[in-house]
Amino acid sequence: MLNLRTCAAKLRPLTASQTVKTISQHRPAARRTFQQIRCYSAPVAAEPFLSGTSSNYVEEMYYAWLENPKSVHKSWDIFFRNANAGAAPGTAYQSPPPLSTSLSMLSQAQFLVQAQPNVDKLVEDHLAVQSLIRAYQVRGHHIAKLDPLGISCVNFDDAPVTVSPNVDLAVFKERLRVLTVGGFYGLDESDLDKVFHLPTTTFIGGNESALPLREIIRRLEMAYCQHIGVEFMFINDLEQCQWIRQKFETPGIMQFTNEEKRTLLARLVRSTRFEEFLHRKWSSEKRFGLEGCEVLIPALKTIIDKSSEKGVDYVIMGMPHRGRLNVLANVIRKELEQIFCQFDSKLEAADEGSGDVKYHLGMYHRRINRVTDRNITLSLVANPSHLEAADPVVQGKTKAEQFYCGDTEGKKVMSILLHGDAAFAGQGIVYETFHLSDLPSYTTHGTVHVVVNNQIGFTTDPRMARSSPYPTDVARVVNAPIFHVNADDPEAVVYVCNVAAEWRSTFHKDVVVDLVCYRRNGHNEMDEPMFTQPLMYKQIRKQKPVLQKYAELLISQGVVNQPEYEEEIAKYDKICEEAHARSKDEKILHIKHWLDSPWPGFFTLDGQPRSMTCPSTGLNEEDLTHIGQVASSVPVEDFTIHGGLSRILKTRGEMVKNRTVDWALAEYMAFGSLLKEGIHIRLSGQDVERGTFSHRHHVLHDQNVDKRTCIPMNHLWPNQAPYTVCNSSLSEYGVLGFELGFAMASPNALVLWEAQFGDFHNTAQCIIDQFICPGQAKWVRQNGIVLLLPHGMEGMGPEHSSARPERFLQMCNDDPDVFPKLDDFDVRQLYDCNWIVVNCSTPANFFHVLRRQILLPFRKPLIIFTPKSLLRHPEARSGFDDMLPGTHFLRIIPDSGPAAQSPEQVKRVLFCTGKVYYDLTRERKARQMEADVAITRVEQLSPFPFDLLQREAQKYPAAELVWCQEEHKNQGYYDYVKPRLRTTINRAKPVWYAGREPAAAPATGNKKTHLTELQRLLDTAFNLDAFKDLA
Repeated sequence: MLNLRTCAAKLRPLTASQTVKTISQHRPAARRTFQQIRCYSAPVAAEPFLSGTSSNYVEEMYYAWLENPKSVHKSWDIFFRNANAGAAPGTAYQSPPPLSTSLSMLSQAQFLVQAQPNVDKLVEDHLAVQSLIRAYQVRGHHIAKLDPLGISCVNFDDAPVTVSPNVDLAVFKERLRVLTVGGFYGLDESDLDKVFHLPTTTFIGGNESALPLREIIRRLEMAYCQHIGVEFMFINDLEQCQWIRQKFETPGIMQFTNEEKRTLLARLVRSTRFEEFLHRKWSSEKRFGLEGCEVLIPALKTIIDKSSEKGVDYVIMGMPHRGRLNVLANVIRKELEQIFCQFDSKLEAADEGSGDVKYHLGMYHRRINRVTDRNITLSLVANPSHLEAADPVVQGKTKAEQFYCGDTEGKKVMSILLHGDAAFAGQGIVYETFHLSDLPSYTTHGTVHVVVNNQIGFTTDPRMARSSPYPTDVARVVNAPIFHVNADDPEAVVYVCNVAAEWRSTFHKDVVVDLVCYRRNGHNEMDEPMFTQPLMYKQIRKQKPVLQKYAELLISQGVVNQPEYEEEIAKYDKICEEAHARSKDEKILHIKHWLDSPWPGFFTLDGQPRSMTCPSTGLNEEDLTHIGQVASSVPVEDFTIHGGLSRILKTRGEMVKNRTVDWALAEYMAFGSLLKEGIHIRLSGQDVERGTFSHRHHVLHDQNVDKRTCIPMNHLWPNQAPYTVCNSSLSEYGVLGFELGFAMASPNALVLWEAQFGDFHNTAQCIIDQFICPGQAKWVRQNGIVLLLPHGMEGMGPEHSSARPERFLQMCNDDPDVFPKLDDFDVRQLYDCNWIVVNCSTPANFFHVLRRQILLPFRKPLIIFTPKSLLRHPEARSGFDDMLPGTHFLRIIPDSGPAAQSPEQVKRVLFCTGKVYYDLTRERKARQMEADVAITRVEQLSPFPFDLLQREAQKYPAAELVWCQEEHKNQGYYDYVKPRLRTTINRAKPVWYAGREPAAAPATGNKKTHLTELQRLLDTAFNLDAFKDLA
């Protein structure tokens, strides 16, 4: 026989010029009655029914015939006997082959010639049926009745589907035109009662292997064209496709017990009556209610129930604002009085910070799952109004929780992401997050995505909101199955959610549930949707609520009676009324009660730091030397590294012998020392394993063995914490959000994200603006994430120069006009700020600030502007003495040269930060002005070191004060530093500026212009008469 399996796998029609080679393919478990006795090759065009779409069917028939010739139709028996006798494909059913076979075989072949026209028709009809089945599997969702309003604007035939035992071929011919190419594949009405053998790629037969065509069509309509539309045939894994077919095609599989129906009704009652209660009590308040998709609550609870049954004990969720209060109340089980009191305009805020609106807040709760009687922890992550921004944050937190509990397969911890239809299609972060789903260092082993498909985005309908037919098409890029379901059919919704949870548990891949519903009100309760969608909302006004529909159905089925239904409603209404009465006793709002990621044991019981001191961040020399030796070696035997890397490691070894470190070695020592103390370190970003500038080399690659790598950092200590360093996908928004979520899970980890170049952070600006900068103020949620942003004006052009420090400094919350009155200035200032911004000029200070990030008794985001040329600058070195016990991070580094010896003689003090210091010292030395000009480095920009800079200004009473920077005047640090420096000196003197002129672009693209600008700013900095005319 032909190699039909290969044809089927490729599903590619072959041309007449192509030939196929016969190779024996046997199923190992099956015993064969006959064996193939001849190989041949012939043009495939000679046998018109042998194509990619038919080969599976023909091959299955052939194997069945091999085992028992009587198990197939006589015509197939004739065909296979002729073929096995040696007939070429084009002649097997036309004339017996002229071969020297036995007389009996020849006479039999001659006899069979008369039957060939019938064989031809039968083969074509069977292939037509197989094509018909495949058409339903591929395109059945196009004609399923998914829209509860019946006005779907998806550009497909959405005519109502009516299925009865008496299939009318004329009715279906037009519908099948949508599904198939060429209509009904040549079948006609006379074939409706013919019995056809079913291929193995369908489960509609149940225990039957053959069905009449009429019944085949009816069952396919029931499986694929009712209230569930299944998109899965794009998945390139046969086992996964078969699994889905079985879940939706098996006759009678979607059955519910009366108890399950009553539970579903009770959940719908809670979902619906909760929204109605809020509407009655606060009719003029925004709450972004769930009306029109009340089935979301039983849907989520079903996913959680089934996942709990499969072993999951922690579910992390992210969702937009619509329906959030309902989810908090009925899924997470937040106390109702805590939700209701949020509507009280007189409620006072108790926590520091701004707080956030009620429909943005998160929650963490551990409870018993009543269905499985197992403990389940639920966390709903707080989010901003920026739809889908929370997606990567949820995934990062999920990955972290899996990491900390050793869940390497995602069997214990999972994520559920809720989306709106317009945002799911429109927001690029959805795509970025999907592409993290199967990467080794980012996978959460499957996420269940639930799309609340309102069929509208604010005022924009889908025809203007997306170019794809469905809002969920983005999920196809990762082979995630998509289950569309009519949200007005609660049982279909619950069944689909069960299947989705089982899929995630079985294959550990993403899956999408598309709840096709509607939005009963406008974008919010105050909005008038009739302005822009009049016809849609006329239909919605007529729409019977899903609870009423389902209750009437169950009453008609005798599952519940009217008094029982009314009692269920009254019971929940009473719960709401009692909670409302209790909510009036709430006078103070505690945002900490809405915390989505508590850190038990890290803070005191009332959420305060256990101390307000920071120990020395220095390290003993033995540890420094040990880490340096590992960093300069290959701790694995028979491992061949690149020759250039050998030289780098040799240079590191020499530095360790000389008790000095460069930037890369200082980072290595900070990381290594924290790993010894049990602190997990995760470094992520584009090209971080080697480093953008080829300085890090934390992952060594064997030059002779593919994929063999070594991470020396994981070979430092016997019981050290693990070190994770991972190159990310080419994404900033998604990956930074992911790392932020990872850092949320535990305070005892140093999580760092490094931009390939500093300015690339601007594609992740949403995460910075909405989560990192104000996260603690909005949600009382501390986070210790570190951003490493390469920065420096080095003639590389506008795009690879500036990390935009002005943006971070503008968002700092310290007051430029007030000198803080603090007892413990160093630590207290850090506690009060919203984030820490530093620009280190020495490797030792970089080492200290990384260690301080963990040794502080609280957590703040840390923004570090890291160097480029300083990575190899001969003067950018630090000695071990700057890193020993008793040493600390230096907020400023004062001048220690001749100027500091005679401060009263100093004519000018240059304040600066970062790399420009080395340009200034070189120029000062060339001009022999070491005694005239002092240079003070500001290492920590925010919180601003008012106290230390005050001492510096007072130390040089006769000196001019100048801020010098290499960035343009309207960028960099000047606008941040000037008012604070003036406050420091009580505005007694002006603070002059030496640097580049204002500009639109961060840097010039011309090397000569760059050098000219640099020389100009150096001339201004050291020209002691530069500001005389301006004074």
